[in-house]
Amino acid sequence: MEEKYKEALEYLYSQLPMFSRVGAAAYKPGLERVERLSEYFGNPEKKLKAIHIAGTNGKGSTSHIIASVLQACGYKTALYTSPHLIDFRERIKINGKMIPKEKVVEFVEKWKNCDYTGDRPSFFELTMMMAFCWFAEEDVDYAVIETGMGGRLDSTNIIHPILCVITNISPDHTQFLGHTPREIAAEKAGIIKEGIPVVIGEADEDTESVFLMKALEKGSPLTKVYRNPEVDGFKLKSDFSGWEAESDWLGEIEVDLAGEYQKKNIPTAIAAIKILSEEGLDLPVDGIKNGLAKAAESTGLYGRWSVISRSPITICDTGHNIGGLRINISQLEKLKSIAPENSKLRMLIGFVADKAIDEILDIFPAQAEYYLTRADIPRALPENQLLEKFEAHGLKGRKYPSVEEAWKAIQEEKGKDDIIYVGGSTFIVADFLKSLVH
Repeated sequence: MEEKYKEALEYLYSQLPMFSRVGAAAYKPGLERVERLSEYFGNPEKKLKAIHIAGTNGKGSTSHIIASVLQACGYKTALYTSPHLIDFRERIKINGKMIPKEKVVEFVEKWKNCDYTGDRPSFFELTMMMAFCWFAEEDVDYAVIETGMGGRLDSTNIIHPILCVITNISPDHTQFLGHTPREIAAEKAGIIKEGIPVVIGEADEDTESVFLMKALEKGSPLTKVYRNPEVDGFKLKSDFSGWEAESDWLGEIEVDLAGEYQKKNIPTAIAAIKILSEEGLDLPVDGIKNGLAKAAESTGLYGRWSVISRSPITICDTGHNIGGLRINISQLEKLKSIAPENSKLRMLIGFVADKAIDEILDIFPAQAEYYLTRADIPRALPENQLLEKFEAHGLKGRKYPSVEEAWKAIQEEKGKDDIIYVGGSTFIVADFLKSLVH
């Protein structure tokens, strides 16, 4: 089975255009192609009671929190997210368990030998269909579905959900989604469906009007979390393992996801859960609190402000746009301010080549020591070009041909009081975690 599984993955990676690896060449906007693909497979998405989640940042964490709560309350819960970090099957889970390898092989073999005559699907479209087919086959109670990119033209938008969630808006993939917050918001708002409740995690005056107009157009009840947060009094646990807070609805809560940005994701997830409860789902308070406390543990989420070591403090995070990185850098600087005077901030950083990083580099701390590298994907920005960009912004660093080499250099130079951060790209974190596993 292991060999057949490897062959199935090789087929998916090599035969289908994959945006995360090659970028724009794999981007296939529009729903007609995926609707035809779904029809061929018997429209499995029509058998799912889905919660649909979009947003520039936080949609992965929010998806996992909601899925964990539904699991803890006794529901058979599917979860579809992207991209994966180590194992392809991270994308497709039921009750925290990844899709079995034999199911991946079975689906790929069926696809390779089928008589489908439509346009060639993308990697994302076909793996999404794999997920939907398995979820329908397993007769899940609820499916939490994260968009890939945008919303309106995202492949996942063929679903008709029972609840929509939009976490926030920040510049990312601007060549596809638009260059202004309003343009990006309009794309994300494309997941709002007729009469279906929608939760908005964050918005400003510009983007709020976009969401309000779309909700009015669709007759969808809209909850603005940023106007009426469900939790306050956030306190980071002393061992960096997550947050403690007070909820008006739930009382004292704990969440096992660290990172400053979770202070926005947690209220958004709780607002969504409260709506599901009001809509008739049996969600006991104890179950909700248990799901929050074990959100990462029960769903297998990692790479979100994951603390790898406490001596020296070593953190990896998949934040890769200015919105996410600004919060991460602020949190790193807070840690540095309370660290011993001789501590150093060491940052292992890489980006994809199509990322507009000049604005991002403006927020990077000048006093950090940078270990610049590239992920092992064709889309990665070469380390020599990355070094040039850093130097142009007055940031000093050294270049390395791989994440493994950069990490080796940090290991040779680190002190026990240092703060080490690995990120800039999801794929940098993926290579880093793979190197730790192997």
